[in-house]
Amino acid sequence: MSQTVESVDEAERRHDLNQYLTFMLGRETFALGILSIKEILEYSAPTEIPMMPAFIRGVVNLRGAAVPVVDMCARFGRPSAAVTKKTCIVIVETRLADESHVLGVVVDAVNEVLEIPGSEIEPPPSFGASIRADFIQGMGKVRGKFVIILDVDRVLCVEELEMLTHAAASGEAVQPAA
Repeated sequence: MSQTVESVDEAERRHDLNQYLTFMLGRETFALGILSIKEILEYSAPTEIPMMPAFIRGVVNLRGAAVPVVDMCARFGRPSAAVTKKTCIVIVETRLADESHVLGVVVDAVNEVLEIPGSEIEPPPSFGASIRADFIQGMGKVRGKFVIILDVDRVLCVEELEMLTHAAASGEAVQPAA
């Protein structure tokens, strides 16, 4: 009987691996694996922290914990979008060396959770992408259009964010690794 339970859990996990939360940044649709999503919050202005890089908007209080909030547009080297009624903060969990980190990301709007079969996911483009190639896990085909599936552990790499934060605080000009 325990073998049946394990295979059901495994089947659910595989199913979850193909599910993505889709969201908008400008006119582009992006996706993050559903397993990294903790919750979605209505936008409220984060508390600003001095001497942070432009893509860190500040921190929000999440049940007593200070959670850093990353502006995804600014992280991709684009101008920050204006806050609207649809702007949200998506709380995600990243992993680095078996350590879990919780961060918030500002997105223009959350769309839906989609299941994208592996057969409908193309490898990241080697050139011509509007964001760093290492940020892209793949290109999902959905309803005749491409959705950019992000590699959450690279986009929100805590070590790189810390390096950029330190550089901003010291006034250094540092380019992130390409």
